[in-house]
Amino acid sequence: MNTDGFLPVSTGELKQRGIDQLDFVYVTGDAYVDHPSFGAAIITRVIEACGFTVGILAQPDYTSAEAFQELGKPKYAFLVSSGNIDSMVNNYTAAKKKRSDDVYSPGGIGGKRPDRAVIVYCNRIREAYGKIPIIIGGLEASLRRFAHYDYWQDAVRKSILIDSGADMISFGMGEHQTRQIVARLAAGEPIASMTDIPGTCVLVEKKPENAVECPSFEEVKADKRKYAEATKIQFDNQDPYGKPLVQKHSRKYLLQNPPSPPLEREELDEVYALPFMRTYHPSYEAQGGVPAIKEVENSIIHNRGCFGGCNFCAITFHQGRKVTSRSKESILKEAKQITKSPDFKGYINDVGGPTANFRSGACAKKSCCTDKKCLAPEPCPAMKVSHSEYAEILRELRAMPKVKKVFIRSGIRFDYLMLDKKGSFFEELVKYHISGQLKVAPEHCSDKVLSYMGKPPFRTYQKFYDKFFELNKKFGLKQFLVPYLMSSHPGCTIRDAIALALYLKKINYHPQQVQDFYPTPGTVSTAMFYTELDPFTMKKIYVPKSAKDKAMQRALLQYTNPKNRALVREALEQAGRKDLIRVLIPTNARKISKFTKKT
Repeated sequence: MNTDGFLPVSTGELKQRGIDQLDFVYVTGDAYVDHPSFGAAIITRVIEACGFTVGILAQPDYTSAEAFQELGKPKYAFLVSSGNIDSMVNNYTAAKKKRSDDVYSPGGIGGKRPDRAVIVYCNRIREAYGKIPIIIGGLEASLRRFAHYDYWQDAVRKSILIDSGADMISFGMGEHQTRQIVARLAAGEPIASMTDIPGTCVLVEKKPENAVECPSFEEVKADKRKYAEATKIQFDNQDPYGKPLVQKHSRKYLLQNPPSPPLEREELDEVYALPFMRTYHPSYEAQGGVPAIKEVENSIIHNRGCFGGCNFCAITFHQGRKVTSRSKESILKEAKQITKSPDFKGYINDVGGPTANFRSGACAKKSCCTDKKCLAPEPCPAMKVSHSEYAEILRELRAMPKVKKVFIRSGIRFDYLMLDKKGSFFEELVKYHISGQLKVAPEHCSDKVLSYMGKPPFRTYQKFYDKFFELNKKFGLKQFLVPYLMSSHPGCTIRDAIALALYLKKINYHPQQVQDFYPTPGTVSTAMFYTELDPFTMKKIYVPKSAKDKAMQRALLQYTNPKNRALVREALEQAGRKDLIRVLIPTNARKISKFTKKT
């Protein structure tokens, strides 16, 4: 087995490289995939580029401390992550049912990572090595950095920094603070004195004089109104150029230093030029590889951050609202590398990111506004809308030798797209970059529900919908829209779900899958779910929480499924809409389409 080019994952590979002791060991809940779509790959390659040795413990056996001694005691520190996804979200469905699969594990088989992986891994490291610096990062640590509602336990938990016993959280994307942390550790500075690094959280004895304070753990645990207040304060203080933020836990303060500034274009280019192997470690070959690589191996990430501001999305709290992007030259270089792969079939599957059609910040401001969003409920007049650079990149990509087609599969913000008065990008999107169907996220048709989601009013999607099919007709194409829809979001009543069912009937779209709202850590929508308050207005809202309520809302979105007829009938009767029973529960089966089509 040839492991040349990969970072060491075993004692044997350390010996092959002549390494007696690693500088850093990175522990991850994912299998080791050395691709820039995986956070572990980026951070470890950044550390390596700083001149340090680093090894990876991927999905170690968490039942004892022995597996955590595989690579020995690192000279400076352990870095710990649950992987690309929060371990609880990865391990359980929105209905709290255990998943049997895991695309981030060899062969796609679940069970390789523990629940609350960051906490479990840190405990095992302490068991093996005692007092050694531990820095936690990745999505699980980032989104649980404050006291947070935990859906699976149905309780408010302390900051993960306290529950894990780690020394520091590196939140957000991590490159800037990682470089500082490793350099200062190597210079002999104790980790306990590193309380000033942007993009990190630590525990301190005293509140800094310039810090903003949000309600304490004890307050938010006892009082839902305090929890909602804390949520707003936290989201109002996620600007890299703002003040530190503290939350008291017992006698100590959790100190969040201001987020690390986003990487500028040149810095992003440098990260994506690091020597990634772009595939999984060869040791997984016998198990069938790692399924997660399939979607990204021929894809290109061109941007970071999102000013879309969806309340149910974690990107604002993790990557931030400021959008930065890679240069055209960097993107074309990666594309050329992809085309050289012996498995390349001519298709670049995606040129995207959190939101594919964002290339720069919403406006010229250095900082983001705390009192309003860029796109919803109405677009900000200061927003600058342009797809010209993105379109130019796509044109050059599809003109490259060996490239047959360039697709855009990550999210398109249709509201931003409709603001582009030139319209040429929309035409090119329809003509060249859709693989038969375009996935978009209207989420709902009720303006009230959409406002709680932080989404634009439904008329915006309707205009996009009409224009999409108009362009398909113009180019003689027959392509479909596949809208992402969400049931049971806070603020959504049975009547709202009925309205959505009627809209789906009108456009003859019958979704095979519907996403129930999932209260994941660190989002505004999760705060709404727990507190039944809107953190921005502090007004009470209806939240569908019972299993029956959620089942009825879901059934209405899939009203054509015979298995759902009893629930649909019950929902209509409950809402006083018996007049719709014959409309949504037809007596005769009819041929239906699973795609949105113009009717």
